[in-house]
Amino acid sequence: MSFLRRRSAATPAGPDFDVLAMDPGDWPGNLGAGLLPASDGSCQGVFLRYDLFGGRGPAMIIGNLPEGSPARELEEGQIPFEVAQLLLALENEEQVDVVSTEDVPVMQGDNLLIVRRLKLSESRIACVQFDRSDNVLVTIASWDRPITDDLYALLKPLPAELFQQG
Repeated sequence: MSFLRRRSAATPAGPDFDVLAMDPGDWPGNLGAGLLPASDGSCQGVFLRYDLFGGRGPAMIIGNLPEGSPARELEEGQIPFEVAQLLLALENEEQVDVVSTEDVPVMQGDNLLIVRRLKLSESRIACVQFDRSDNVLVTIASWDRPITDDLYALLKPLPAELFQQG
């Protein structure tokens, strides 16, 4: 995905990388965003929470974690950060583990994505991951909804202004 690249600015106002997600204007529910800060103030990741359930919990969480983010370092069988955030938001305290993974090629325009599908012990959660050309790991976790290949066509870089504090 050649359009994805690191941003560089003299004074960063949010993440120093493009956040790949669905445009909030294209989503009929509520949207929330969270930043994972490091002790030096840099952004170690961004996750967006899409809520279609009218305030009863998110339907989907999309995370963008740059190379070196501690949230990317997982033990064998440990669930991704985004899945943990989804479970926390749904107040689901059950133990969930990664049962298996499968790499699947997906064409998006002229780009080939190698999508890692994670099968979890909680079957109502669908989870996929892929690496972008700028080494940012994108993870999509959804509750009670399958993740189909057409979802990737809806993903695009969000404007930097969305993450500015004001």
